[in-house]
Amino acid sequence: MSFLRRRSAATPAGPDFDVLAMDPGDWPGNLGAGLLPAPDGSCQGVFLRYDLFGGRGPAMIIGNLPAGSPAREMAEGQVPFEVAQLLVALENDEPIEVVGTEDMPVMQGDNLLIVRRLKLSESRISCVQFDRSDDVLVTIASWDRPITDDLYALLKPLPAELFQQS
Repeated sequence: MSFLRRRSAATPAGPDFDVLAMDPGDWPGNLGAGLLPAPDGSCQGVFLRYDLFGGRGPAMIIGNLPAGSPAREMAEGQVPFEVAQLLVALENDEPIEVVGTEDMPVMQGDNLLIVRRLKLSESRISCVQFDRSDDVLVTIASWDRPITDDLYALLKPLPAELFQQS
């Protein structure tokens, strides 16, 4: 009875947290979203891939990883998950590492964010991270474009329901 299949527990139904990103309706290019599954079927993170280059590679990846997500654990010098995903999408297999960090205050609406700028050995990649008040780590990785303070004004919470599978 091959038509009676059990639903895979490795496919999460969606996150139990809001995702901070740019609204897909405001973005002029292609958008893709991915969920990071845990063995128990929970969602261990969401990443959105924004493509401004018309299918020639992503311009930016924004990740939201809750506390306890294994993708948050990095060894010394290791790049964040989102940077690794950007490199895979660009078919770039050169070894890249974090060579330094810098903390800086940034306003997002009425909220003050302490943003960590990661300096990478590949200068064409910009990467920043900040922690939200609900302990979700947001990482933005951009290819060949600097991440400016204007970007933070475009970020808004997208409801978890947007990522639910039906």
